[in-house]
Amino acid sequence: MKRIVVLGSTGSIGTQALEIINAGDDLAAVGLAVGSNWEEAVVQARGCGAGTIAVSDPEGARQAGEAFAGTVLAGEAAARELIGATSPDLVLNGIVGAAGLGPTIAALSAGIDVALANKESLVIGGELVMELARAKGGRLLPVDSEHSALFQLLHGEEAVERIVLTASGGPFRGRTDLGGITVEQALDHPTWAMGGRITIDSATLMNKGFEMIEAHHLFGLDYGKIDVVVHPQSIVHSLVDLSDGATLAHLGYPDMRVPIAFALAWPVRIPVPVERLDLISVGRLDFEAPDPETFRCLDLARTAGEMGGISPCVLNAADEVAVGAFLGGRIGFDQIAEVIERTLEDVGSGPARGFRELFAVDEAARERSEELVGGFRSG
Repeated sequence: MKRIVVLGSTGSIGTQALEIINAGDDLAAVGLAVGSNWEEAVVQARGCGAGTIAVSDPEGARQAGEAFAGTVLAGEAAARELIGATSPDLVLNGIVGAAGLGPTIAALSAGIDVALANKESLVIGGELVMELARAKGGRLLPVDSEHSALFQLLHGEEAVERIVLTASGGPFRGRTDLGGITVEQALDHPTWAMGGRITIDSATLMNKGFEMIEAHHLFGLDYGKIDVVVHPQSIVHSLVDLSDGATLAHLGYPDMRVPIAFALAWPVRIPVPVERLDLISVGRLDFEAPDPETFRCLDLARTAGEMGGISPCVLNAADEVAVGAFLGGRIGFDQIAEVIERTLEDVGSGPARGFRELFAVDEAARERSEELVGGFRSG
């Protein structure tokens, strides 16, 4: 029986993970972590038999403690404490944003494998996180559909010339003017059902930029060997070019239960009740080059990744602030990239010497991004 802690259990990844865990006999959820949605977490814990809940919101934790017969951990450090309290075999990190880095560090420091849906762990601290994983023996098992595909395609392959991440193109594929876009339009993703920030990042193509950085760290490839192609059907999840001229592809209908189940059960495969691919009904698969002049976030991410050190950390912090400001009606969609670019310029670059320094850089970048957002509003 594999004992699993699910971080972000009430989010899209977390709820699908629990669906998979509850359907099988070889997986068990022993702990759940949420931000403030304690009521749903209590229902989930009762349903899956988890004995411990972590609620980062103190008031939510107090209420959960009154409603739940098991253990309730409270506060900002609760997700990290949950890992130590339950001693799991695997941690599924489905937390969105920089808040997910701390639990990734906690799990890897204990030599525990991490099923990683929190891409910020590698965007912010990729160099240090990978060093920690190697030192302690914990493995990173990617949950993103593209990286899960690459993880499977690259197994045993040494003659890799290039990997290709596919992007749906988001709701604004083909547009050359991003002005006047509403929040509702940006959240209307044509293929995937995701949370707010990830959906906006997909619309700007920043999500694909983050995935390039993630792939660089997960698979040890230079950025010159990592490309992006727009594929609106989202049937091909990634491709690998080999030195003998062969290209390997991972295909399937867009359904996150597939990569989640693969990461949870690895190294074995378990049945997943999803629709099987029918290429005849699909009919056609389209591919096109991304438009980096319109969707500037993609090149901003590649540049930050190539610079390395603290630059990806600044990139992520600025993106979180800018996307939050757009969702809150404080800036326009076309100003997201400008906030990020100017924050990268103003905060600067340099080596990442430790996690404590990265947290300080994250804070400084957020402060500068907020100032820039305020300047847009007053302007």
